[in-house]
Amino acid sequence: MSYDVAAIGHALVDVLASVEDDFLLDHSIAKGVMQMIDEYRAGALYAALDMPVECAGGSAANTLAGLVSFGGTGYFIGKVKNDRLGESFAASMAETGLTFGVAAASSGSQTGCCVIAVTPDGERSMNTYLGAASRLSPDDIDDDAITAAKALYIEGYMWDVPNAKQAIAKAMAAAKGARVPIALTLSDPFCVGRYRDEFLRLLRDDLDLVFANEEEIKALFEVESFDDALQALGTWRGIAALTRSEKGCVVKKGDELHLVDAFPVSRVVDTTGAGDQFAAGFLYGFTRGMDLASCGRLGCLGASECISHYGARPEVSLRSLAERVGLM
Repeated sequence: MSYDVAAIGHALVDVLASVEDDFLLDHSIAKGVMQMIDEYRAGALYAALDMPVECAGGSAANTLAGLVSFGGTGYFIGKVKNDRLGESFAASMAETGLTFGVAAASSGSQTGCCVIAVTPDGERSMNTYLGAASRLSPDDIDDDAITAAKALYIEGYMWDVPNAKQAIAKAMAAAKGARVPIALTLSDPFCVGRYRDEFLRLLRDDLDLVFANEEEIKALFEVESFDDALQALGTWRGIAALTRSEKGCVVKKGDELHLVDAFPVSRVVDTTGAGDQFAAGFLYGFTRGMDLASCGRLGCLGASECISHYGARPEVSLRSLAERVGLM
């Protein structure tokens, strides 16, 4: 079987709830970023939430769900345990139409989760317990699935797990051997800060496509302005797909530059997963040979649908939306 995208990421169950800003202060949660937490804190935060909603998540898995909504196909590489949440995650992936080909762990840490506190301004503050997701290893990489894909997509958060780097190296070697383009999402500015040197080496030696928002790309090059970040990319051979919230996105490849407007929304409800769904739309266009501006427009469409409701996955068919606005 062939796939549009094979993706490597944390297999997590998202737990979302609306909170006031005081909740963040009371529970020492940094606003708008992702923090790593242990199993005990995950349980405590979960218990403190009012009417939380559970759904299969993880950045790369969310991107693949969006890809399917556009009409694409995906293969997900991530680790869960054979517990209740792990079974729920696998069932959700199958229901979405994705292939989840990694065997569940029979022992060790529980399936991971991400407790997401959403404040009234739509900002999401993520508290991630990796659990079984941290046990991804090279044995979980199926070279045939990688080489059967049109693109390999890697979640930057995976660098927080040493074993995962070995798995990613194996996947990238398979992709390079089959000339499958390799894409990386930088995930968040703090992640970039932790692994800047490694990400820069990847940019130089391995990547064909990088996804980042404005703060992440500035953090990568340690510059103060977005224009300086564009200059720092210089004549890099790959494609930089850079989101700028309500300003839309900028897509750069060498001297080619496209400024794409955002799609308007009546109200921003929750920014959780906006970058994931931008990547979904962009990758859908990319794997079908669309021009870069069209890829950017599909990405912005996916992001606009995402921020109009709670949760990181589409609530309506992104393909139908794309057809409605003439992008398909």
